[in-house]
Amino acid sequence: MCLAVPGKIMEVDDQVAGPRMGVVSFGGIRKQICLAYVPEAVVGDYVLAHVGFALNVIDEKEAQEVFKLLEEMGELAENALSPDEPSGKAP
Repeated sequence: MCLAVPGKIMEVDDQVAGPRMGVVSFGGIRKQICLAYVPEAVVGDYVLAHVGFALNVIDEKEAQEVFKLLEEMGELAENALSPDEPSGKAP
């Protein structure tokens, strides 16, 4: 299974030789990724990115929904691994 993560385009660098690149913020963590597959994307747009490539442009509402789902998944994982819960396993 592959997971594409939403991020907000903070900078676009059209001046470099090679594929179109940009800086994308993923919850405050900024990474340089390839924007070649989303030539219509501009600063302020949200994109879904996977392994350093923006795959498509999404609207802010959709990005926020994905952020919420990822947060809920993290909370579920934390609860599943909580030491307060009996695991049924001997220590």
